[in-house]
Amino acid sequence: MATALVTGAAGGLGAAIASRLGRDGWRVGLLDRVDTGLSELAATLPNAVPLVADITDEKAVDSALDDLGETPAFVVNNAGIVRFGPLLDLPADDFRSVVDVNLFGTFIVARAAARRMIANGIAGSIVNITSMNGIAPGPNGGSYGAAKAGVALLTQQMAIEWGPAGIRVNAVAPGMIFAGMSEQLFVDPEVKRARESKVPLGRLGSAEDVAAVVAFLATNEAGYVTGQNILVDGGVTMSIIASLPRPKSVDGVGTSEGPGTR
Repeated sequence: MATALVTGAAGGLGAAIASRLGRDGWRVGLLDRVDTGLSELAATLPNAVPLVADITDEKAVDSALDDLGETPAFVVNNAGIVRFGPLLDLPADDFRSVVDVNLFGTFIVARAAARRMIANGIAGSIVNITSMNGIAPGPNGGSYGAAKAGVALLTQQMAIEWGPAGIRVNAVAPGMIFAGMSEQLFVDPEVKRARESKVPLGRLGSAEDVAAVVAFLATNEAGYVTGQNILVDGGVTMSIIASLPRPKSVDGVGTSEGPGTR
């Protein structure tokens, strides 16, 4: 039985991803900053190991990997935080803490796992969770979008450097997902309906939608996929222009007159 590691596993997306991997037959290391929720989740999975570590602490991460007992063949860097606020007023410590956890923490965990994979001859796979906000920033997002954009490029850097060792590295970018840190955005039902209406597929995503794509990247069917940042957003990121007002006069077919004709 192969071993996987999921960070930020105590709840939200991390718990859904860990549960999916457990159902798929993985032995799963559940890593989070505190134990709250980890033991309960571990009890629901056939082979799970709760692990407590601050992902920005290199020694703590190495110790957690030692406690896992086996080198993970699949690693999901899901742990992240957000501190909302306009940039003009955002405390510098809030800006830095988001970068530290989302970007630096991803680097620390991925590198520690990759070193062990290479040392043990394991052609493994790593998935870093990014965000649609790393592609299209939202207002008052603080440093979250910048940190996630950094993770996307870091994913490519890892992919080209570790690919020769057989390690695939990809990213998954959730969109408007009704789970985890994003739940607070949809407490107001009017806001929820308004945001849903902008999604081409007509609904918010679920944690299971994201977990399914992550689980695919763990399989041999994704064996030739690396360095990608896969959006799981129902099409909303590419639909910005579709939501803008548009005069009907430009949509005629076969007309000889109108804007753009000569």
